[in-house]
Formats: sequence, structure tokens, C-alpha cells
Amino acid sequence: MPDKSRLEERCIDRGLKMTGQRRVIARVLSEATDHPDVEAVYRRAVEIDPKISIATVYRTVRLFEEASILERHDFRDGRSRYEEQTESHHDHLIDIQSGRVIEFQNEQIEDLQRLIAEKLGYRLVDHRLELYCVPLPATEAARQKSRNK
Repeated sequence: MPDKSRLEERCIDRGLKMTGQRRVIARVLSEATDHPDVEAVYRRAVEIDPKISIATVYRTVRLFEEASILERHDFRDGRSRYEEQTESHHDHLIDIQSGRVIEFQNEQIEDLQRLIAEKLGYRLVDHRLELYCVPLPATEAARQKSRNK
């Protein structure tokens, strides 16, 4: 297997024992451009190592989550989905028709959330924003694009 993945490096830094199968699972998660559920991680991992069991994937994902290496999301589709936990904050827009998850950052939203907390007498320390959406019809999408230019 090539060099260590980002996730594998983080596991090692946290003192986790890295078996060959954990390394494969870490690599699959590091290379994911989506937010895979355990079954998707399993399908990708067995392409690399056919001896990996679904139980091993479940245990490994739970271990990574407990070590604050992975973040679990529930995007209301009945499955837990995962992404590597990062220092940089982002929010999610979920297309409820296709299940596609789009990450985004918006400073105006961040500022507004801080302002709301302060107006209510609090200091914001964490938050999670998930927008559940359906695609605009093609003609409406074209109008929206022209408005936003």
C-alpha cells in the first residue's frame, strides 16, 4: 500500500493500533469525496482487501469516531454517514432527492449565528447547519443564476 493516508496519520498520532485492515479502512475514508455510510466504506474496502468483514468496518468506524477522527452525520436518510473531522468548519446542503451532500462555507451565515447567540446572551462555541433541499426546476435554476450574477 502507498504512503500513509491523512486519517491513518491521525490514528497513529492518537496512539491507535493500526492493523492492515484498519489501514485500508482509513485510506478508503481519507479518499472519500462523499460522506459514505458504513456499507459504502465496506464495499470500497473489500475491493482492496476481500478479507475485510462488515463487522470490522463497523468496529473501526466506531473506534475512529470515539477518537474524534471521524464525524458522524445523520442526514435524515436512515443511515449514519461519515467524514474526516477537520479543524475548518463547514456546513452541509443535502439534496433529498439524490442524497448528494454539498459542503459549503458562508461568512454571512457564520456572523449571523454569532450575532443571534450574543443577542440572546450567549457565546457561540459550536454549531451544525444542515440545509435539506430539492433541486430547482431547470427554468427556475436559470433565473436564480441570472439573479445572482
